Amino acid sequence: MPLASSQQEPNPSAYVAIDRDSLDDTENGALLRETGRSQTQTSRVWKLVRGRPGTVAALTALLLLGVWAVVDIAGKSGSSHQDLIPGSITSRNAAVSSENVICSEIGANTLRQGGSAVDATIATGLCIGVTNMYSSGIGGGGFMVVREKNGASKYVDFREEAPAASTRDMYVENPRSAQFGGLGVGIPGEIRGYEAAHKRYGKLPWRALFQPSIELSINGWTVSQTLESRIKAAGDLMLNNTAFRDVFAPNGQLLRKGDTIKREKLGATLKTIAEQGASVFYEGKIAESIVKTVTDDGGILTLNDMKQYQAKVQDTLIGYYHGRRIITSPAPTSGPVLLSVLNIMEGYDLRGEGRTPTNIHRLIESYKHGFAQRSYYGDPIDTVFRNITEIAEHFTDKQTAGLIRQNISDTKTFPPAYYNPPFDVEEDHGTMHVSVLGPDGEAVSMTCTVNLLFGGQLMDPETGIILNDEMDDFSIPGVPNAFGLVPSPYNYVQPRKRPLSSSVPTIIERDGQVEAIIGASGGSRIITATLQTIFDMLDWGLDAGHAVSMPRAHHQLLPNTIAVENEYDDALVKELEARGHNVTRLPPKFYLSGVEAIRRLRNGTIQAAGDWRKEGGAAGF
Repeated sequence: MPLASSQQEPNPSAYVAIDRDSLDDTENGALLRETGRSQTQTSRVWKLVRGRPGTVAALTALLLLGVWAVVDIAGKSGSSHQDLIPGSITSRNAAVSSENVICSEIGANTLRQGGSAVDATIATGLCIGVTNMYSSGIGGGGFMVVREKNGASKYVDFREEAPAASTRDMYVENPRSAQFGGLGVGIPGEIRGYEAAHKRYGKLPWRALFQPSIELSINGWTVSQTLESRIKAAGDLMLNNTAFRDVFAPNGQLLRKGDTIKREKLGATLKTIAEQGASVFYEGKIAESIVKTVTDDGGILTLNDMKQYQAKVQDTLIGYYHGRRIITSPAPTSGPVLLSVLNIMEGYDLRGEGRTPTNIHRLIESYKHGFAQRSYYGDPIDTVFRNITEIAEHFTDKQTAGLIRQNISDTKTFPPAYYNPPFDVEEDHGTMHVSVLGPDGEAVSMTCTVNLLFGGQLMDPETGIILNDEMDDFSIPGVPNAFGLVPSPYNYVQPRKRPLSSSVPTIIERDGQVEAIIGASGGSRIITATLQTIFDMLDWGLDAGHAVSMPRAHHQLLPNTIAVENEYDDALVKELEARGHNVTRLPPKFYLSGVEAIRRLRNGTIQAAGDWRKEGGAAGF
């Protein structure tokens, strides 16, 4: 059941130093004293909402929600040599990295034609929505961080939004209705987001950005191993739903690698939007068709919901790491978590000490603290918890990071209660990411999603649009998560509210110039995958391709388990286990996330890498 105090607004003044011996929670006090530090030493402990987080069950699940399998590609797993690996390139002028090389080439061609980095991002994103429709598309939404050539930056929030008729308790009786079908559909934001970014930063005509994806949809492209695996995973849907069958099993058999796939209805829809503008999606015949499909399937989306939706252009979230300027996105994304972990790790000599077991342990511990903080976040428009922005400011403060470091032991880890999560840590799902560096120094980092595999598994038969199930990213009152923990009221459904996201689109500057552009897909693994790649590039000397390729470890506090990819080093796993970590090794060809990264070296060379885990690829010139 929900905590009785869940409607109290958190007070930042409640962030107080609490003596280890004076904790009113005997269990938490005992956990804190296990560090072996002086009992009189104080630590910053955050209790924004009174009440215990609940009992953490002993969980040993083999796979985390949403882990996906892909083709095995030779030469992928973090080899020590620095030659190019699959999915990576070097260039001198500009680069685009995405999870499909067809789309990266479209983005690079957009730059060659004089388009801005935002133009290239939109063209690439539209293409990914066509080819990698299982994770993104115009029926979903996302976030974009734009860095102008003069260093100014903006954040475009086009996350899906709860319809006006949404209520806090709408999924209590049937939580699965948030995941499948019409009731799980949030107002799609992607087209309004592209429109807002293009109006501000575009150089090429709006229709020109759509043309490559229109042609791709109508003429078709070749099914990849990754797409085949997604089609197989949703085989019953593909064979039994007419709208999906027409695309993915046109002859009564599931499409396979090497077959040609077309999305002709979607191509016609994209052509209409290209010619008539974004409003036709939100107010015209496309909106009418979407609303009918959703309401016929039990949803509450209305034409007024579609008409009122607007993308939000706001200030970015800025931090610093060893003198570098970090540009990322504020709540409801997890940009504050990324900055917090960077601040914690800044206090260690990662470059001097190297990628040691102790430093990997410290990184895992910082993940656990970061995910505890994440459960305090939600959409800042929340009408109950109105100081989410202030909470984020505290957690991303360098002094706060220093206090956290005092409570990280180099020799042991601790149970989840030690890290003071107020409630459960929400799990979200699949996404796509695009990184773009233009020849003039403009940079864009964008993450988009339709949430679960093929979104809500609902396709509008008239437009060919696959609709999201983003309402599943809200917390459901009174419904414990998979680990038996109560949900977070910071992320309850409210009309017009946008759910919490793990997205962390990020741009890194050094000496006033763009040094790196990075982001990831993979639900809650986005945060840890992005951070590991940052550290591998900036502190541990790997080029972009090898940093993206390195086997990854993920910890999100709950379950209290490190999930490592199968290629992860055996000796390192033993070192982590010796410090008390529970480590689960994923089966071969099962992976945690996909990272898209660009890095510019001091000599001007641009390295770009699309993650082989999703058959990604980069392009440039």
